[in-house]
Amino acid sequence: MASIRVVALCLVSFGFLVCVIEGIPITITNNCPYTVWPGSQANQYSPQLPKTGFELLSQKSESVDVPAKWSGKFWARTGCSNNNGVFSCATADCGNHVECNGAGEATPASLMEFTVDTNGDHDTYDVSNVDGFNIPSSITPQGGTGTCKVASCPANINAACPNDLQFKSSDGSVVGCKSACVAFGKPEYCCSGPQHNTSQTCPPSNYSQFFSNQCPNAYSYAYDDNKGTFTCSKPTAYAIKLCP
Repeated sequence: MASIRVVALCLVSFGFLVCVIEGIPITITNNCPYTVWPGSQANQYSPQLPKTGFELLSQKSESVDVPAKWSGKFWARTGCSNNNGVFSCATADCGNHVECNGAGEATPASLMEFTVDTNGDHDTYDVSNVDGFNIPSSITPQGGTGTCKVASCPANINAACPNDLQFKSSDGSVVGCKSACVAFGKPEYCCSGPQHNTSQTCPPSNYSQFFSNQCPNAYSYAYDDNKGTFTCSKPTAYAIKLCP
């Protein structure tokens, strides 16, 4: 049975400080026909999770608990190996370790992003291809009230990736699909710089539209908020599925 969310509360009663700890479990299930290595990174002012990276075999699940007011992201590394004591991955690497230990992911990488207990009453979450794509994924809130829809990118974008966005492994196979920002680094694709740093001055591009057509329920570029952001009030848990 899944754990339930507990509201954090600290009271002084009869001279004693009594606290209840808040947390919410996120279960990651690997439905891909291959092993993946999930990683996580907390945003600024949020603590890193006790487990920031691990191996996850095909058809297996692993749960992690995130604390109150937590904001951060998960991703899945693919094609990992340990050669002569050096751990490395074909996609989304976070350094030469299974545990990411606060390090971010190499691009391209599909991201599953969370802000838990936003404003004290609801969470926000999304699946993002802003930094490119490497694996299909979805986020499903369990319980809760409000819209609580599934954020997802179930398509294998690698199979349809345009030639100029393809990220290939050493054997020449396409293992990732770069976003235009990652591929070209131009302000008009990255929504950066004084001329492109608002939603009005950084509209969707033909490249971001490709990602949007492939996965309508995921971020395709930085200002895809209306389509990419999902909310849910006080869910009891989350389920991340890889290759949903």
